[in-house]
Amino acid sequence: MAQRILTELGLLEAELSLLFVNDLQIQTLNRRYLHRDKPTNVLAFPMRRGEFSTLHPHLLGDLVISVETAKRQSNRFGLDEMEMVILLMVHGVLHLIGYEHEGTKKGAREMTLKQKELFHTIIGK
Repeated sequence: MAQRILTELGLLEAELSLLFVNDLQIQTLNRRYLHRDKPTNVLAFPMRRGEFSTLHPHLLGDLVISVETAKRQSNRFGLDEMEMVILLMVHGVLHLIGYEHEGTKKGAREMTLKQKELFHTIIGK
């Protein structure tokens, strides 16, 4: 599914890492890197920004997904557990390529539209 997401975005040579964790593990990472002491559904660590962004031009970054949170949130989104994980992958990849939903309403709207479009393309619904 990750490869399909990248292909749909035209990122044929791109690489990313995926780490599936529990709530305690993602809370530890969230606290350490974002100073938010709570579990979250997905964390994205982009590699195409910053001082060393040109060292590996095909490397997008790292995604960390809490499977526990995905399971809990799937009902709220009307998705099964695997679809929820795919939605979180889509969301995370969009963050890796520069989309942001925090900060401006315009950014949030653009990301939401792209996420819906890409998700529905990927799962065929």
